[in-house]
Formats: sequence, structure tokens, C-alpha cells
Amino acid sequence: MSAQPAPHVMKPGWITVNVLNRFVAWMTRRGISVWGSRVLAVRGRKSGEWRTTPVNLMTFDGAQYLVAPRGHVQWTHNMRAAGGGELHLGKRVQTFTAVELPDEEKPVLLRAYLKRWKAEVGVFFGGVGPDSTDEELRAIAPKHPVFRITTTS
Repeated sequence: MSAQPAPHVMKPGWITVNVLNRFVAWMTRRGISVWGSRVLAVRGRKSGEWRTTPVNLMTFDGAQYLVAPRGHVQWTHNMRAAGGGELHLGKRVQTFTAVELPDEEKPVLLRAYLKRWKAEVGVFFGGVGPDSTDEELRAIAPKHPVFRITTTS
């Protein structure tokens, strides 16, 4: 399991930050999930303050996962420190615990994630997509944290 940040994390563009993310978060706060969208709330590892960001909650083989398409970013660092958080969909709040998966378990999950959300986040995967080889998915696995979550409420 790699806890080292990727040497180059691709930042989302202006349209993603100022239009798409805000729209998805706005819809999600009103209880409308856009393709599995939730608002993730996790405590900051330094401040202890709640931090929020829109995420895509993926269900695969009966388990739920959060994948970090942009790599090792603030919410992933905070998740490691906190060990869990909350998922918001409108007024519904689910608390959860999170376990980060080792790189060898990620390829099948990255493939499933890209199958569902490639149009939205594919640019962050360096040309790797749902039809890529297992070897290509293994090569990018260290750059994309994946957390299995277990809801507690």
C-alpha cells in the first residue's frame, strides 16, 4: 500500500471546479444523486474541522468504495488519518469507517470505476481506461487511492 504522494497530481480545470463540481454538490445536497454522487465529509488531519468534497460512491460485488481519481489529494490524506467520515445525500447522512486497499487489489476496482465514470474523470488516469490491460491498471494503481467503506449508520 503506497502512502507516498504521486509526483504530479493533475489539478481539475476551471470548468470542473467552478461548474461541474459545484453543480453535482448542489444536486447532491438536495438529495439527488448524480451517478452515485455523494458529498464526502471527513475531519481535517491538522485542523480537526470537517472538510467536504463531492465524490462518486461505487458499489462493486456488494461492497462500497471511494476511488480518488485525482490521486493523493487532501481528502485521501484526511481519510487515512481519520479512518472514516460521513457521506451526505440531501439530509441523509451515513457515517462510515474506511480501509485503504493495497495496490494489488485495485485493478479490478479501477476498471469498474472507469467503466462507470470515465467520461467524467478519465483525463486523470493518463490514458488508461476500462478496456486497458491488467498490467496498465496495475501500473497506475499506486497513484489512485481506493478505500473500502463500511457504513456504521
